[in-house]
Amino acid sequence: MENGVVDAKVTVEFLGVGEACDETQPNTSLLLQVWPAGDCSTSIQILLDCGFSVSHRYFQACSDPDLLDAVWISHFHGDHFFGMPLLLLRFWEMKRLKPLTIVTQPGGLERVLAAMDLAYPGFAKKLTFPLRELALDAGRTVQVHGTTWRAAQTEHGQKNLSVRIDGGQWSLFYSGDGRPTAETQTLAEGCTLAVHEAFVLNDDNSIAGHGSVQGCLAWARGAGVRRLVLVHMQRDVRRTQWREILDTIRRCHDLEVLVPGSGDIVPL
Repeated sequence: MENGVVDAKVTVEFLGVGEACDETQPNTSLLLQVWPAGDCSTSIQILLDCGFSVSHRYFQACSDPDLLDAVWISHFHGDHFFGMPLLLLRFWEMKRLKPLTIVTQPGGLERVLAAMDLAYPGFAKKLTFPLRELALDAGRTVQVHGTTWRAAQTEHGQKNLSVRIDGGQWSLFYSGDGRPTAETQTLAEGCTLAVHEAFVLNDDNSIAGHGSVQGCLAWARGAGVRRLVLVHMQRDVRRTQWREILDTIRRCHDLEVLVPGSGDIVPL
């Protein structure tokens, strides 16, 4: 495959695993890095969602302004894209020149620039690097830096797209926010790693437009994914039901299920 993505070393770093109002966990965000086979000097770097608290976490993980190739924005709630103005501002401050690809719903770059103008009026015109919008919608396919991306819509209060990224011998599914749907289950079929929001423990206590731990386990079995990662848990649920969550996962013998902490790195 183009850019040597086949046989690559691939990791996912969880810059954050929290929901919007969690004061202990940064907003959920994934940093996908792909090193082409036999070449540790270059990588493809993709940021999946960039909420309020994510930009600082990104720059803790990466100090080179030209390493980031693309940003995916699943939807336009603040904890998934309000970190973009600071990300772009600091790239400008660090004199980035390399183009940055923004992959999102049609018209998404306009929303990013509007947020930038509210946060730092006039700075979007000063950026020293091009922003390239690549629109992706449900049922569509695009190519991004040698990888293939497809999307499907979840059940959420605002239109949210789950995304699947395929790189030949590996594949990553990321839900963004929302309850799983038949379409997202089809999208995730056979994925190497699936990352899904699990806001509450079970569907009996579910909140409209959000998933649950038990619901995600059933969804993963239906999709035949190899490994499932659960993120974006409601802060009080994480605090008061943590043992029950772990017990539920331990009883799950047919899936490898992970609940990462912020900063954890998972290989694909």
